[in-house]
Amino acid sequence: MSTMIATDAPVAVVQRFWNRTRISGAVLVAAGVVAAAVFGSLAAEQQARFTLSETAGGAALRIPGNLGAVLFGLATLAAGALLLSPYGVRWFRWLLGVGIVGFVVSFLCWQISTAPTGQNFMPMVNIVRGTFLLALPLIFGSLAGVLCERSGVVNVAIEGQLLMGAFAGALIGTMSGNVWVGLIAAAFGGAFISLLLALFAIRYLVDQVVIGIVLNLFAIGLTGFLYERLMQTDQPAYNQPPHFGTWEIPLLSDIPVLGPALFRGSIFLYLALILVVVINVALFRTRWGLRTRSIGEHPIAADTLGVRVLGLRYRNVLLAGMVAGIGGGSYTLLLYSFTKNMIGGKGFIALAAMIFGRWSPTGALLASLFFGFADQLGAYLGAISSAIPSQFLAMLPYLATLLAVAGLVGRVRAPAADGKPYIKA
Repeated sequence: MSTMIATDAPVAVVQRFWNRTRISGAVLVAAGVVAAAVFGSLAAEQQARFTLSETAGGAALRIPGNLGAVLFGLATLAAGALLLSPYGVRWFRWLLGVGIVGFVVSFLCWQISTAPTGQNFMPMVNIVRGTFLLALPLIFGSLAGVLCERSGVVNVAIEGQLLMGAFAGALIGTMSGNVWVGLIAAAFGGAFISLLLALFAIRYLVDQVVIGIVLNLFAIGLTGFLYERLMQTDQPAYNQPPHFGTWEIPLLSDIPVLGPALFRGSIFLYLALILVVVINVALFRTRWGLRTRSIGEHPIAADTLGVRVLGLRYRNVLLAGMVAGIGGGSYTLLLYSFTKNMIGGKGFIALAAMIFGRWSPTGALLASLFFGFADQLGAYLGAISSAIPSQFLAMLPYLATLLAVAGLVGRVRAPAADGKPYIKA
């Protein structure tokens, strides 16, 4: 006869030395050394001016090029050293932010101070405005990803939803001559791709990553075919959509830097910011949000409590498609006419922004702005005749995506039921 003896001995938890905090600290230390030594030596003594306007005139922050590059590089190094210390975990986000900002400003001190005479300034209003403009499709796309994946459905089809929204907005907007009709059409264009995603992923249990890629290719092929047969043959009738104008909010638009950039914007900018707030509140403060998160984490438990898992997943996936479709409409109803495959991979960057933002609407917004700034920075450096090759500048947003997902996010956990089909017993 055997006897089982229960003990209350504590179980030792083994923690890895090289966790996310220390890895980030080591990266920042290396980046700080590069910034202080390399950028500092390459920078000129000429001042780097960060103007608070859209031009070279007006108030400006003036920083000596070489001294600024060295000092901000040392700030990055110091932030990395603190992350390696015992205090790093407590202040991780602040120190990481200081390190990234220090490295970027050190780099800009080098680039601006060595720019040709008359171009050695950075107009902050234009930079902030361009960052938000380039981040718009990423914000809408990443919000669509949050809605889907919080519901347990992997949304790799963001690229196709954006593209179909851009196409539908341009086509219907042109034919109707009404920009609001075009906006509604863009939303339904994205919802069309989402409907296919929902049918194949939820009803027919097709692998969600595979069907997402297939739908992206389907959207590229369908819009490309219709573009050649309709739009290319008769541009005035099918591909000259009306564009939304700029809406200015009194008083707020007079705030330095942020006012002209944020409060003299298009409806898409205001919609994006409103949707971030609305979805964030709805997801974490309402019954719908609790049910959505429950079907993304434990659909069986949600089902036993009376939640209609499949129905809620259908609705959320369609809603996500409409959000992404509006993001696609920001291309053709704000600046451009439609061209083949005009999204150019932004849907996949939006997917990365969602992961970087840890499946949170607020995090997705901040991540989208990070990638939008990388894109805007590449355009700005090209405008001041930077010595960095233009091919590398074009890579900046994608390089930022790789660094963010691989190095800055660390270990993240998707919703537990994400990508797992639910079969009702």
